[in-house]
Amino acid sequence: MKIAVLSTVKSLYSTRRLVEAAQQRGHECVVIDHSKCYVGIQQGKPSIHYKGQDLSGIDAIIPRIGASVTFYGSAIVRQFEVMDVISANPSQAITRSRDKLRCLQILSGAGIGLPITGFARTASDVDDLISMVGGAPLVIKLLEGTQGIGVVLAETKKAASSVIEAFYGLGNNILIQEFIKESKGSDIRAFVVDGKVVGAMKRTAKEGEFRSNIHRGGTAQVIRLSKAERETAIAAAAQLGLTVCGVDMIPSDRGPLVLEVNSSPGLEGIEKATKKDIASEIIQYLERQHEMKQAQMPKVVKKKKKRESKL
Repeated sequence: MKIAVLSTVKSLYSTRRLVEAAQQRGHECVVIDHSKCYVGIQQGKPSIHYKGQDLSGIDAIIPRIGASVTFYGSAIVRQFEVMDVISANPSQAITRSRDKLRCLQILSGAGIGLPITGFARTASDVDDLISMVGGAPLVIKLLEGTQGIGVVLAETKKAASSVIEAFYGLGNNILIQEFIKESKGSDIRAFVVDGKVVGAMKRTAKEGEFRSNIHRGGTAQVIRLSKAERETAIAAAAQLGLTVCGVDMIPSDRGPLVLEVNSSPGLEGIEKATKKDIASEIIQYLERQHEMKQAQMPKVVKKKKKRESKL
């Protein structure tokens, strides 16, 4: 196959590992900056161009779409889909998961465990919102935040009110969530590929920090998931339509609770913690999809010939 990794930075660990894994399995692999692609929309002739070249002949793509370019990146993935190119994640699933509020609403409707979450438009609802999530301490999150940026722990009701009002004053959309004290500054990242958990790690926040993100100085160690955690991760991925994702959960007295589902999860932390070749798992998924597509092609041709003979 010819595989394209859609990434804005070639040197990133995840991008490099995907290219290495694809090449080791005998595929041609290129890195394409999706932010510099442009599309042509024409009846029966959809196209994508990059640096003046027509991107035809690509069999599969692996989207590594950053949060800051979700809209444009998803549009490029969608154009590849229109061109019948296999994608590691569907464009619709990427946009669905990137909208944190929409993501939680979908998971809530499916009965998947979540922290109690509040969302409002104005500061006039602050007191009721705080009560809704069980009072302080509570967690305040920017809807557009990533890697722990824009996540604040408010330990008192007064502090929570001040932070919420400040965010609203700046025109930001925020989520307010209950603080799960049982987590003790740790969470779980389950890496799901094609409906299976292929690796899992426990992330622990550094001293004095409640955010466990590795980008915030957290540490990671391999972990064996419980049956409930495994089932929750797989169900969350399925509900959002993601084939490749990282499901972040925290333990609680009422079972595992999903914090977020990441459609472009980093490979460095999970591969180093688990010592597993997660990149190859993604490439093997694309191989299976390509084989299925190839197997179906002769059937389509046969059906077309039968219709023509009847005419």
